[in-house]
Amino acid sequence: MADEMIYNKPWIMQRADPYVTYHDGYYYFTASVPAYDSIVLRRSKTLEGLAEAEEKVLWTKHTSGPMSEHIWAPELHFLFGKWYIYFAGGEKEDVWNIRPYVLECTGENPYEDAWVEKGKMQCADEDEFSFRAFSLDATIFENKGDYYMIWAEKVGVGRQISNLYIARLESATKLATVQVLLTTPDYDWERVGFWVNEGPAVLKHENKIYVTFSASETGAAYCVGMLSADEDADLLDPLSWSKSRQPVLSTDASLGLYGPGHNSFTKDANGRDIMVYHARTEEKIEGNPLYNPNRHAFYMPVEWDESGAPVFSYKNR
Repeated sequence: MADEMIYNKPWIMQRADPYVTYHDGYYYFTASVPAYDSIVLRRSKTLEGLAEAEEKVLWTKHTSGPMSEHIWAPELHFLFGKWYIYFAGGEKEDVWNIRPYVLECTGENPYEDAWVEKGKMQCADEDEFSFRAFSLDATIFENKGDYYMIWAEKVGVGRQISNLYIARLESATKLATVQVLLTTPDYDWERVGFWVNEGPAVLKHENKIYVTFSASETGAAYCVGMLSADEDADLLDPLSWSKSRQPVLSTDASLGLYGPGHNSFTKDANGRDIMVYHARTEEKIEGNPLYNPNRHAFYMPVEWDESGAPVFSYKNR
C-alpha cells in the first residue's frame, strides 16, 4: 500500500510529464528530463519504489534533423503485442517543428531490450490535417477492442491555439480515421498566457471514460480539466463528450503546490486508482518556465463522488 506520507509530496525530482504503467509485476516510469535530450525509463515492483529505482537511458536525441531537439513527454504503451514509446520531438534547425514519433521495443522486456525508431506517427490516408503542425502529447487507450489516440495540435494564427484531437488507430504507428476535435480552450482558465489544451490522460471507471488534460501556460496557472463520455458512445463523435466547466485540479498556494498538470493514471497494489502528475513547489519561476527544471512528479489517490465521477484533491487519503 502506498505510504500516505508521500501523497502530494515531491516523489521523483525534476521529472515533468510523468507517465506510469503497470505490466506483469512491474511499475514503469518515464518522463521529460530537464535537458529534453533523451528518453529514460525506470521500473520497480512497487509504485513508491520508483523513486529510488535505477533510471536507464533508452534513446538519445539525434544531432540534427527530426528528433534532435525538445524531446518531450514520452509514454510507454503495450499494444498490438509489443511495447511502444510515443514522444514528441523538434529539430535543431527549427526547434518548434515538433511532431509525434514512435519507438518500438525489439523484445518483451522494455527495460532490458533494445528499441528501434519507427519514425513519425502517420495519419490516415485521407487525413489532410493531423501532425501537419506543432503536435505533441500523444496518449493511447483501448475501448471495446479498439485503440484510440488523443493528442494536442496547434492551429490558427496569432496565439496558435492548442486543441486536443482523437482518432482510432489502424496500427501502433498509423491512424485509421481522420482527426476529430475533442476540445479547444473555451474558458478563461484554459487561456492564461497561452490558449492551451494538452497532456491528455485516460481513466476508465464503471461505464465511463474520463480524459483529463492540462491547460494554460506552464507556471502557476497550469491546471487540469476533464472530459467524460459513456464507454458505449461513439467516441469519435464530439457530442459524445462533455467538459468540466471548472478545472478539476489547480494550484494550492497554502500547500506550496503550483501548476499541477500533465498527469497519467495507474493503480496501486490494492487496485486503487492513482493520479500521477507534475507540479512546482515555488510560485516564482526563475527564467523561462519551459527551461526551469523544477517540475517534480507527485501522486495522489483518486476518490469517487456519488455520481461516480473522479475527485482529485490534495486532501485525498
